[in-house]
Amino acid sequence: MRRSVKRIISLILAAAMLVLCGCEENQVVRDQIEQKTITLSWWGNDNRNEYTIAAVQRFEKLHPEIKVKCSYSEWSGYEARSQVQMISGTEADVMQINVGWLSQYSADGQGYYDLEKLKDQINLSSFTDEMLNYGRRNGVLNAIPIAMNAETIYINKDIYDEYKLPVPQTWNDFFEAAKVLSQHNIFPLSGANKSMWLYCIAYAEQQNGKQFFNDNSELTFTAEDFKLMIEFYVRMVEEKVIPKVEDYQRYNIENGTYGGTVAWVSDALNYYKAVIEKGTNIIAANYPADDPADAGLGWYAKPATLYAISKNTEHPKEAALLLDFMLNSNEWAELQGVEKGIPTSSVVRKYLDEKGMLAGLQYEASQVMEKNVKIKPMNPLVENADLYDGFIGACNLVLFDKATAEEASAQLVEGYKEKYSFAN
Repeated sequence: MRRSVKRIISLILAAAMLVLCGCEENQVVRDQIEQKTITLSWWGNDNRNEYTIAAVQRFEKLHPEIKVKCSYSEWSGYEARSQVQMISGTEADVMQINVGWLSQYSADGQGYYDLEKLKDQINLSSFTDEMLNYGRRNGVLNAIPIAMNAETIYINKDIYDEYKLPVPQTWNDFFEAAKVLSQHNIFPLSGANKSMWLYCIAYAEQQNGKQFFNDNSELTFTAEDFKLMIEFYVRMVEEKVIPKVEDYQRYNIENGTYGGTVAWVSDALNYYKAVIEKGTNIIAANYPADDPADAGLGWYAKPATLYAISKNTEHPKEAALLLDFMLNSNEWAELQGVEKGIPTSSVVRKYLDEKGMLAGLQYEASQVMEKNVKIKPMNPLVENADLYDGFIGACNLVLFDKATAEEASAQLVEGYKEKYSFAN
């Protein structure tokens, strides 16, 4: 009996020694890994935050030598914080950026890390030169687009079918639809301030044959051109094609008050997921034009968002490995899908296609955008809030009989001249 007890005690001690040795051995292995910490920042909603964190964990599992600290928030807070960080040089190693920030922080190409210096870690061959050029400033590759974006026309086909109306193809088709739909308190079209601003620019460019900004970022539109835009917007409001942008409410998409909406490709599911889940037939329509050959003329495409690496990073190779994983890996793509738009990476797009994940309204909208050769790259200045706020203000002067369209357009141009250069 005494021998049995001694034997049991010996076995327990031996097992304990093995556990301790194993722990020490594992600790030695961990200690042998020189872990480097990098930071990642992005903006988004809860869903985006959740899958991004999960994807980061996959990256860390593949690269135990790298620790990723995450920083994220909603857009407004992210934008304000990023401005402070860029000025103070405390930005994240890897960051999601807006395309306008390239001109704002890196006009000379020196504001972000030159990604072509990291081509051993980043597979740049999965992107076309056209895509990479969106991220270049002064010839330097500062950032890589995740996906492309353009304003798109979304139509509630069920509403149009109910009232035996064709899907609009021309600008005037929306006015014809309003004659029917307005009797049932339905607007054929709708949109927020920036969306309707870009919609009116497209109309004006097709009418006057000009491009709003030239290659030198000079305004080409005259007071007469702005008068054309103002009159078009006012006519749409007065003939009930659209609600005033101040009255635009996204919940009216769900209750059937809006028969269509102008919105970004990337916002397709943000706007229409709920109604699609209820069985409503929503389609991405073609861009309106008086002549079908002009469809897409006056519309602009831009990167939905981009990824960049800080010029101040102390770990460029590790940051590049993370950036490549975010852009080109199946592991990341499986979680993100098309939530940020249809990926520009050819390897990721192929993977999503094989998995049957390239489908749905957002994909259809992206196809309308990508297949239209008339769409041009967007000058970031066209999205400046003072431009579209000034335009809507001028339109309201006319709507409320405070000025004629001619007076409002002249006043608008004088205001623009304080901040923008005009072409001679």
